[in-house]
Amino acid sequence: MKIKKIASILVAAAMTFGLVACGGNSTGGTDDNTTTNTGSNKITIWAWDESFNIVAANKAKEIYLKDNPDAEVEVVTMAQDDIVAKLNTSLSSGSYEGLPNIVLIEDYKIQGYLTAYQDEFADLSSVANPDDFAEYKTGVNYIDGKLYGIPFDSGVAATFYRTDLIEQAGYTQEDMQDLTWEKYIEIGKAVKEKTGVDMCTLDPSDLGQIRMMLQSAGAWYTDADGKVSIADNKALKDAIKVYKDLSESGAVKQVADWDQFVGAFNNGEVASVVTGCWIAPSIKKAEDQSGKWAVASFPKMSANSDSVNASSIGGGGWYVLKNVGNTDMAVDFLGKTFASNVDLMNDLADSITLVSTLNKAAEASNYSKANDFFSGQEVFADLAKWTSEVPSVNYGLHTYAIEDIMTEAIQAVLGGADIDSTLQTFQTQIESAVAQ
Repeated sequence: MKIKKIASILVAAAMTFGLVACGGNSTGGTDDNTTTNTGSNKITIWAWDESFNIVAANKAKEIYLKDNPDAEVEVVTMAQDDIVAKLNTSLSSGSYEGLPNIVLIEDYKIQGYLTAYQDEFADLSSVANPDDFAEYKTGVNYIDGKLYGIPFDSGVAATFYRTDLIEQAGYTQEDMQDLTWEKYIEIGKAVKEKTGVDMCTLDPSDLGQIRMMLQSAGAWYTDADGKVSIADNKALKDAIKVYKDLSESGAVKQVADWDQFVGAFNNGEVASVVTGCWIAPSIKKAEDQSGKWAVASFPKMSANSDSVNASSIGGGGWYVLKNVGNTDMAVDFLGKTFASNVDLMNDLADSITLVSTLNKAAEASNYSKANDFFSGQEVFADLAKWTSEVPSVNYGLHTYAIEDIMTEAIQAVLGGADIDSTLQTFQTQIESAVAQ
């Protein structure tokens, strides 16, 4: 596929995370914020989300400047869609004016960039080893023995649940451990019957639940070679069946946007939230619910022998654009911060509730602290453990473009259409769409 064709697909695929976003698609940053680094001691970093990624970048900056006082590090807030658009436009034309030295890129998008523009990214193998991080994170940026990105936040999925509502339904915290989706739905029906509260939310326009189920089985919408895999994808069929059962359980609250999603659990309208670990700060906003929550691992699909109680959704990594300039300094910055600094990860665990994918972060003191909001549980330790168990998959080049089409397929199945024939039809449609 030609570079311009891939670039156009990347632009089309750019979208907000919706209900499954790590910090969403925060706005901020304009053309006026961009800088061309001509000074030998200056680097610029682009990222989105003032309350998460930008905080992390600035704390990394503080650490780096302690040992490099003559360095200048500029951290620029920019909406994720704007980052995607600017990178596509500049890299496809070979124009580097205004580009950053370091940029945060979402895991679902990076393979598209590395396929189209691999020569634009610096090899970071000199400052980090894939073995230093959760395996599933380096699966997206380790190519031909070279590591092109420093993994950052874990999107490890978990089951956040209300202990009081579960107990009122006749179940215990032990019952919530290592769940299957069938058991989860069983408990959800009991919760609805005994308390009148739904078990979870679902957004018909968002396939985050499907995506997490797929990864729990080590599968995706594409196969290991990145080719579209819809019609004969057992994990996808199993996930759709679970999704349909969940939708028809009578214990699901339908939502349409992020505010409704967060409002549902903050207002006590649902008994659980099954999504990425980044949702924890939003759950904790309901201070009156402190001590009434706990966290269990992600449910597995019992019909699929490859499915495990671990998955992920969201997350990104830090990359160096080697043709912008000051590459050595940019690589050095990442090497001394996000690639190795446990103190930084420990600080970020407390300040932004970061679950790091750096393996050594699990040894940090904040990872062994009991969390009063979550019933005294050592939440970070559990999330770190589950992060290490997430199956590695090839996200391919077109995750969001495929999901735009698959949403229609899922709705057809929910409406009574046959799964096999529906997926066969959409296999053809999706192959045609991503080949354009």
